[in-house]
Amino acid sequence: MADQTHVLFVEDDDVIREATQLALERDGFAVTAMPDGLSGLEAFRTNRPDIALLDVMVPGLDGVSLCRRIRDESTVPVIMLSARADSIDVVLGLEAGADDYVTKPFDGAVLVARIRAVLRRFGHASGPDRTEEADPAADGGVLTFGDLEVDTEGMEVRRDGQPVALTPTEMRLLLEFSSAPGTVLSRDKLLERVWDYGWGGDTRVVDVHVQRLRQKIGQDRIETVRGFGYKLKA
Repeated sequence: MADQTHVLFVEDDDVIREATQLALERDGFAVTAMPDGLSGLEAFRTNRPDIALLDVMVPGLDGVSLCRRIRDESTVPVIMLSARADSIDVVLGLEAGADDYVTKPFDGAVLVARIRAVLRRFGHASGPDRTEEADPAADGGVLTFGDLEVDTEGMEVRRDGQPVALTPTEMRLLLEFSSAPGTVLSRDKLLERVWDYGWGGDTRVVDVHVQRLRQKIGQDRIETVRGFGYKLKA
């Protein structure tokens, strides 16, 4: 298991849990599968997986609450699974700290592709090699925007001199904005660059992550350009 990517999979439906576990194991993942949120939390703390797949509607501790508990302790990537694509399910999961979501029923190949896309961006949290273009005067890879400092080499963010804790997805999103301050980035472009989507994705993922990022770096730092996207104020 040490050489494999370890997936924590929490799903209460026996058929889905067993079939998905087998499919992931065939693709080379090591899987710990749990039927409810409380056992999932215990397994997370015991095994420290590389990624967590959490069904929204599981007994004991629902998937959204479990995601919050995991996020309180770790920045490990989380993908929410839901039988519904309703806005409330999606937004609650993302606001709890999830990095992506997949709607059931899902194709096994699609789920594996989404897992690998998340793992790629977490394994390359330094982001694209465009940060040097953001500010030729940046000192040692540190970009400054008002009271905000982004260390593109050390992968650290400070606001008013105080460290800001970002998840890897939030960090990649901020790196995209800071690589082109004042430039409007569309939701589709952000999905492509940050979430590694080579296909159309749900732009709510971008909107909720921008909202979460604003809460950490300042509500006015990222501006909404209606009909086009977002931009970082230089």
